[in-house]
Amino acid sequence: MAEPAGSEGVSRMEARMAQEIREAPAVLGRQEQGLAMPIDELVARLERRPPRVVVTCARGTSAHAATFAKHLFERHLGIPVAEAAPNIASVYGRRLSLRGQLFLAISQSGRSDDLIEMALAARSSGALGAAIVNDPESPLARASDIVLPMAAGPELSVAASKTFVAALAVLLRLTAAWTGDARLAEAIARLPGRLAEAGTLDWSEATDALAATSSLVTIGRGPTLPIAREASLKLKETCHLHAEAFSGAEFLHGPVALVSSRYPLLMFTPTDEAAAGMARLATELRQKGTALFTTEAGAAGGGRLPALAPDHPETDAVCLIQSFYAMLIGLAARRGADVDQPRHLQKVTRTR
Repeated sequence: MAEPAGSEGVSRMEARMAQEIREAPAVLGRQEQGLAMPIDELVARLERRPPRVVVTCARGTSAHAATFAKHLFERHLGIPVAEAAPNIASVYGRRLSLRGQLFLAISQSGRSDDLIEMALAARSSGALGAAIVNDPESPLARASDIVLPMAAGPELSVAASKTFVAALAVLLRLTAAWTGDARLAEAIARLPGRLAEAGTLDWSEATDALAATSSLVTIGRGPTLPIAREASLKLKETCHLHAEAFSGAEFLHGPVALVSSRYPLLMFTPTDEAAAGMARLATELRQKGTALFTTEAGAAGGGRLPALAPDHPETDAVCLIQSFYAMLIGLAARRGADVDQPRHLQKVTRTR
């Protein structure tokens, strides 16, 4: 029987994106050496002049990494984190008052004009500028005081995967160094092996429901909120599925009215203090008859997707996105989508 039109291209694409997903553990394994000096320098400068606020600046997948930074810095350092709107500099020509504060830009390519202009404006206002980038020679890197390289290597698939995991790992390493948290540092050392294992978990139970829908919700809280947001974006990019992300608390403030048996929900369950509240929410949603899929350690079936046994809440969250990425390949194939070349998108998006 003849294959459907375009199936060869989808197969080629799957192999490429799948390969990049599988590369993530190795990226983390080689990342540490290149980050040691710049993280030490950044932490030393932050300790000499502690910021009262951290301002992040990012777009797309990198913006979800910035949400992870917000959780880490506020949870472990007690420093408020604010998200800058890049067009304040690039469109409106306004500088923010950031003297003595930390400005942290996150970008895979480091080539989006609005991020570069915002980084330059922040430094000119007296901020300490740091950039997490995959290309340490990029214009954004040159616009920053300190560069923290993702070390992910080339990423050819349009939809970012290993660079998101790499950015989260950079943020984890920075947090561990800034706080002196030995337990977190030890969990980071175990993360490459755990990522490899997470990528083998079977989330196919969710594939049937997600392949048949046109819209769904992803839910997270604490360290898993950025995971839910990234999952939502990837469902749009690679599967042409409308997906919207909410925190577990925010979902009850109106969006819960969407709940029905025909509207799937994908919940990324944290393993920290937020877990109890998310478990209560899951029980309530199942009582309402929703098609709910939750991540649970060791679980499988009945709407429960397997997750690794808890190790550290923040690194556990990173493992969840690796499991999701692995599931995404099969879901895109079911929907006939070309995951490596999403329609209307290109690898480097330059905005101003």
